[in-house]
Amino acid sequence: MTDEIQKTENKMTDTPTGKLLFMMSWPAILSMIIQAMYNIVDTIFVSYVGEQAVAAVTYIFPINMLMISFAVGTGVGINSLISRRLGARRYDEANDAASHGYMLGVCNWIAFALFGIFFAGAFVRLFTQTPYIVENATLYLRITSIGCLFIMIQVINEKLLQATGNMILPMVCSLTGGIMNIILDPLFIFGIGPFPEMGVTGAAVATVLGQLLSFILGTALVFGREHAVKITFKGFRPKKTILKDIYGVAAPAILMQAIGSVMNFGMNMIIGKISETAIAVFGVYFRLQSFIFMPVIGINQGSLPILGFNYGARNKERFMSTYKKSILAAFIIMGIGFIIFQLFPRELLSIFNASDEMYEIGEHALRLISICFIPAAYGVTTSNVFQATGHGTLSLWSSLIRQLVGILPLAFILTRYYGLDGAWASFALAEVLGTIYLISAFIWLYKKEIRDL
Repeated sequence: MTDEIQKTENKMTDTPTGKLLFMMSWPAILSMIIQAMYNIVDTIFVSYVGEQAVAAVTYIFPINMLMISFAVGTGVGINSLISRRLGARRYDEANDAASHGYMLGVCNWIAFALFGIFFAGAFVRLFTQTPYIVENATLYLRITSIGCLFIMIQVINEKLLQATGNMILPMVCSLTGGIMNIILDPLFIFGIGPFPEMGVTGAAVATVLGQLLSFILGTALVFGREHAVKITFKGFRPKKTILKDIYGVAAPAILMQAIGSVMNFGMNMIIGKISETAIAVFGVYFRLQSFIFMPVIGINQGSLPILGFNYGARNKERFMSTYKKSILAAFIIMGIGFIIFQLFPRELLSIFNASDEMYEIGEHALRLISICFIPAAYGVTTSNVFQATGHGTLSLWSSLIRQLVGILPLAFILTRYYGLDGAWASFALAEVLGTIYLISAFIWLYKKEIRDL
C-alpha cells in the first residue's frame, strides 16, 4: 500500500464526518461559486451589448448545459467507481477507471465539435429568425462546442483528484480558469486596448480561453504529482467491464444533467412564444440561481467520495452521518437563497442592465421560481446518495420527475391559463413531485442495502 493510498484511507475512516465534509466540500463550493460568478459576469457584460444579446446566449444555453452534462456525468461515474474501488482496496480497478476517463473525455469532445461545426445555425433557428440573434448565437455556440475539449478533460482531472480525497487542487484549477474568464470578458466583448471588439462572440472566446488555462493547470497537477490513483496510457485498451461500471453511474448522471438541458430547451420554446424579454429574464434567472445551487453541488462533490468510500468499506455509521450533515447544509444554503430572491428581486435584476419590461416580468418570476429552492435542497442531496452507491438510475428518475415530467407539462398547461406566471410556478410544483419520489426511493435503498452495511 503506497503512502498516498494510506493517507486517503486514514482521512476517510478516521476524520470526524462533519470536519471531513467541511474539508472536502469548501474547496468544491468555492470552485462552484467561481464558476457561477463567471457565468453571471458573462451575462452582465453581454447585457450591456443589448437585450437581444442576452436572448442569444439564453437560446444556446441548453447545448452548453449539455456539454457540461456529458463532462460532469462522465466524471461522476469515474469518481464514484474510483471511490468505491479504493474503499474496497481494489486498486488496479481504480487505476483502470482513471485511465478510461481521458478516452471518454476525448470522445465527448468529438461529438460536440461536430455538432457545432455542422448544426449550430440550424439549432438556433428552431427558436428565432431574428437576424442579430441567429448570427451571434450561432457563432457563440460554434466556438464553445469546438473548444469544449478543454472542459471535457479538465472535469476528468478534477473528478479524479476529488475521488482520492484531494479537493484543493480542483478548486485551484477552477479558480484560475474562472478568474481568467472574468478578466478576458470585457476585453473581448468591448474591445479594450489591443483586443478586438467582438460583442457576444467575445464572451465565447473568453470562456474557451479560461477553460484552456484550467485544462493546462489541471493536467500538469494530475500527471506531475503522485496520487492514490496511477494513470497509464501505455498499452491501454478499453475494457468492457470498466466501461460498464463507469456508465452504470455515468449514463444516468449524464441523462440526469442533460434533462436540465432538455428542460431549458422546452421552456425556451414555451416562453419564447409569449415574449423574447421573458427569454432574457429566464436566462438571467438561471445565472442567478446558480449562486444558490452551485454551493449545494459543491457539498455533493465533497460528500460523494466520502459516501462512496464508506459504502465500499461497509461503514453505515459514517455513511449516514455524512448524508444527514449534507442535507442540513443544503437546507441552510437554499433557505438563504429563497429569502434573498423574495426580498431583493429588483436589485438582482438591476445587475443585468434590466429594461422596464424586464423588471415588470422578472420581479414576479424570481419570487415564484425561488419557492422551489427549499424542496430542491432535499432532492439534490438525496440524488447524490444514489450516485455514491452505484444506483445512478434512481437519480435519473428523480431528475426526470423534477425537471422534465413535472416542469414542462405543467408549464405548457399552466401558461394557457395563467400566462408566464404558470411557467414560473411549474418549477415549485415539479419539486414537490420529485420530493415525494425521492423519499420513497431512499426508503427502498435504505432497507435493501444501507441498513445492513
